[in-house]
Amino acid sequence: MTVKTEQATPTGAPATTYQHAPTKTIDIGGTRFAYRQLGADTGVPVVFLNHLAAVLDNWDPRVIDGIAAKRRVIVFDNRGIGASGGSTPNSVEAMARDAIAFIRQLGFDQVDLLGFSLGGMVSQVIAQDQPQLVRKLILAGTGPAGGEGIDKVTPITLRAMARGAVTFKDPKTYLFFTRTQNGRKAAREFLERLKERTQDRDKAISPISFRAQLKAIHAWANQQPSDLSNIRQPALIANGDQDRMVPSSNSVELARRLPNARLKLYPDAGHGGVFQYHQEFVAEALDFLES
Repeated sequence: MTVKTEQATPTGAPATTYQHAPTKTIDIGGTRFAYRQLGADTGVPVVFLNHLAAVLDNWDPRVIDGIAAKRRVIVFDNRGIGASGGSTPNSVEAMARDAIAFIRQLGFDQVDLLGFSLGGMVSQVIAQDQPQLVRKLILAGTGPAGGEGIDKVTPITLRAMARGAVTFKDPKTYLFFTRTQNGRKAAREFLERLKERTQDRDKAISPISFRAQLKAIHAWANQQPSDLSNIRQPALIANGDQDRMVPSSNSVELARRLPNARLKLYPDAGHGGVFQYHQEFVAEALDFLES
């Protein structure tokens, strides 16, 4: 196993916040995977699995830092994403296999998973395929295979990208948040937080990888619903109550079908509800992980 630190934290200071966490790489079968780690060096780690088009710098630092205050946190670019090598697969199942290989290569026999959107779909597959690897699940802004409206992710995303180009706004303004006064304010604050890291930033996703992810989500949307009763791990399901990317009804459905789940829906919030309500979400997540 080869682990390489790409850049030390400024002035040699410890990586106490995500803003300064060094980017490391690990070789898995000849492919470089980029990741960052912070928090405690002991205990069951919380592995974060990211959303469509996202790289390391798209995680809300308030969520990362909040969880890392009590737990070891690991975030990574899956195959072909950001600074990671290889070609991005076009199925959720293949993404799950890559994530499992990454976790195993780091030497972990058990982890907690926090999957957001596409990452939540990948997390479900990991929990089904490798149940002994997963202790607890946090599934945010996501849905089950064949879930309502997930087949609309591609047109919704492309329309938001076009609207963003015309209005000179980040598409996440429209995809992650409501258009109410509260939603607009939350969007501005979230996007500002994503800019806090100014050094050692990740590479943006490539158009080829973006298309592969869209294909994976579309295939997930068109699958027959799977039996989720075999995911016995405790699960926290979180979302905004007005998610237009992965409709909030999917969060309700996950909570209904998973045998050991609890549900939290945030009011006047969309796909990025866990970022809009980051303080409440971090408190809820830590309570869940430590109970």
